[in-house]
Amino acid sequence: MSAASHEHAEDHGSVKSYLVGFALSVILTAIPFWIVMSGHFTASAATAGILVFAVVQILVHLKYFLHLGFKTESGKVNSLSFLFTAMVIGLLVVLSIWIITSADALMLR
Repeated sequence: MSAASHEHAEDHGSVKSYLVGFALSVILTAIPFWIVMSGHFTASAATAGILVFAVVQILVHLKYFLHLGFKTESGKVNSLSFLFTAMVIGLLVVLSIWIITSADALMLR
């Protein structure tokens, strides 16, 4: 196997890693579903639990399906690009909501 094909093979996951990612995704979807459907939790506790599992599921998808990591130089560049893009989108959404609510509060009623 040449070096180029070996590097290309490392960029993609194995069947085992895809199955692990899929199993984790199913579990991380089923638990919040159970939290909501069981009715054992308050609304705020259920919301907090769902948000925690959502963040964990995002991390699982980034690792097992998008193969973002900091182990190789290209992985570092890809991960930092993703984080910068997420930060810009987050700022855009949060600041837009802030501007819209401030404008609404300042309008004459």
